[in-house]
Amino acid sequence: MDPVASQTNTKLQKVLDVLKDDLATLRTGKAAPALVENIVVSAYGGSAKLKVMELATIAAIDNQTLVITPFDVSVMQDLQKGIEAASAGLNPVVDSTLIRISIPPLSLERRQELIKAMKHKLENGKVMVRQVRHEMIEDMKKDYDGREDDIKRLEKEIQKLVDDSIETIEEWGRLKEQELLQI
Repeated sequence: MDPVASQTNTKLQKVLDVLKDDLATLRTGKAAPALVENIVVSAYGGSAKLKVMELATIAAIDNQTLVITPFDVSVMQDLQKGIEAASAGLNPVVDSTLIRISIPPLSLERRQELIKAMKHKLENGKVMVRQVRHEMIEDMKKDYDGREDDIKRLEKEIQKLVDDSIETIEEWGRLKEQELLQI
């Protein structure tokens, strides 16, 4: 694979990783650790995402319940406050050494709102993919100035990578929409 195509592939993969993490935050009516792992929590004099701080284990014990078990019980209140402050519609309940979060079922109206938000996120992902294509083609034209055959070949390679990325995004959208509509 040409270095330009390889670099394009790397940048596109980063875009897809960001989008995948963003889609994971959309609540689907099922309990999933991704719903809370990006919540910012203030503890030990600093603040960071729950996943980054590694303050606790997060587990879904069934389709409707998340359990957060802090490694240090002294941060229990900090975790609870962070989850409440996140305005994610989650109500954490402290239960001795752990925090339980019951995930209420989604109404049809809320599901439609989430699908709309998901489509917006997907479109933003596609825009980022197209931006990568534009940047890489511009850079490539500078590097391969005067070599039209190489430019055409690399443009086709880059376009193929972009098409594959957009197809992946659309597939994720179909799967997420099915997940959101599932009761």
